[in-house]
Amino acid sequence: MTGGSGIGSSFDPDRIASIRAQLGKPGAPTPRTTASPVQSNNFSAVRQLWLRAGVLIAGFVALLYGIEGVDTLDNNGLDSAGIHPREADGLWGILFAPVLHYGWPHLIGNTLPVLVLGFLALAAGIGRGLAATAIIWIVAGLGTWLTGATGSVHLGASALVFGWLTFLISRGWFARNVGQIVLGLVVLALYGSLLWGVLPGQAGISWQGHLFGAMGGLLAGWVLSGDARRNRRGNQAGVIASPR
Repeated sequence: MTGGSGIGSSFDPDRIASIRAQLGKPGAPTPRTTASPVQSNNFSAVRQLWLRAGVLIAGFVALLYGIEGVDTLDNNGLDSAGIHPREADGLWGILFAPVLHYGWPHLIGNTLPVLVLGFLALAAGIGRGLAATAIIWIVAGLGTWLTGATGSVHLGASALVFGWLTFLISRGWFARNVGQIVLGLVVLALYGSLLWGVLPGQAGISWQGHLFGAMGGLLAGWVLSGDARRNRRGNQAGVIASPR
């Protein structure tokens, strides 16, 4: 046969593969794709959360240093605004005590734990971290006001440090979240020795603030895991009630 041009374009393998891909037929080659949009969005959201948490805790530490600078210029006059146990005026100290310190060594000693534990608490979710901080702030302040030694003055961010520590350790257990439990164990390994500070006996150390800060962290972990606990109970009830 003459004048032929081979098997013709209709039998071109590349053309057939292209048509199959367009029609979604089985056997069509899978086009190459980049990262899933969902994965990309999740990574972006986590990065934004961490950035916001870092900015917030860095801003808080900057505030602590600014206040201590003003206190130094005022000959430590701001120290009297701490918690005065069982005095009516001392109740105002509940609001101010965590941002006041007995000099630069006290503040410097609290700086790294505040940065690390505060960041981790906020990285759990900005709203959740701020709510936990508020619970810790109030519980630590009220507990110290009720139980502190008469005539003493209590101040310092260490109450928040102890609260964030127990919040991070406990929230995974309350929520039965494996990732949070692992994070809590890591935090416990790194900072667990701080928990000895809840015991009395160290002169000049507000063990009451440490103790009630830690209790506030446990309370925050329990309260803020409420949705996860309710969902878990609902799922368990569904499994028990489901027919075979």
